[in-house]
Amino acid sequence: MNNVAHKNRSREETAVPSLTRKEYEQKLRKLHIEQVKLQEWVKHEGKKVCVVFEGRDGAGKGGVIKAMTERVSPRVFRVVAMTAPTEREKSQMYVQRYVPHFPSAGEIVIFDRSWYNRAGVERVMGFCTEDQAKNFLKVVPGVERAMVETGIILLKYWLEVSPEEQTSRLAARIDDKRKIWKLSQMDLDSYARWDDYTRCRDDMFEATDTAWAPWFIARSDNKRQARLNIISHLLSNIPYKKVPRGDVKLPKRTSLAASRFAIP
Repeated sequence: MNNVAHKNRSREETAVPSLTRKEYEQKLRKLHIEQVKLQEWVKHEGKKVCVVFEGRDGAGKGGVIKAMTERVSPRVFRVVAMTAPTEREKSQMYVQRYVPHFPSAGEIVIFDRSWYNRAGVERVMGFCTEDQAKNFLKVVPGVERAMVETGIILLKYWLEVSPEEQTSRLAARIDDKRKIWKLSQMDLDSYARWDDYTRCRDDMFEATDTAWAPWFIARSDNKRQARLNIISHLLSNIPYKKVPRGDVKLPKRTSLAASRFAIP
């Protein structure tokens, strides 16, 4: 698949031609049909799916999630975007506040950023100590093994954006009053620390890329292609099948006169 691969797989860095809106929407429609099949299979079989999206600010996580969820049921495809922890949550075991959001039978949970905040923004911005970050990297593979062993299908995606494209996207948020809410002071502070994020990303990959929960990297400079690639990759990594369904026909409407709810 173009520009989505396990982090250790070599990729040929070739430019992907831009898709027209019509081409993009045609391809996306086909993927949406497959997503509905996936949705019905997850419900029918009682499967549990967890999808993690990570990446720098402006990498395109929100756009991928929007494309992935716009034609499916929010009762099945559930998006989790955690706010900053409360004082009570800060006193808990780090991953504790994420556990209640893990999928139950018949659910696909999408994390728009996840427990990996500790390996990224918290470490870079000094919201945790180095010892806390290193302990997290040591512990989290075991947590994810436990998730997988309880039947959760876990997929982890890192969206990789170039520094030039990130600059373009964040600058656009400043100039477009419809997007200014997407640019926080944290985004500005993080922007200046590209190299620090790179080192933390590499440490994260080294410690948490496991056989049971590997990382997949998606090149995201081309937004439309990245969305198609990631959805296609997700579908190809879940062994879903079409759930048998009989023909659906609208029933005849009961006349008001024959209805027991008719007003005498």
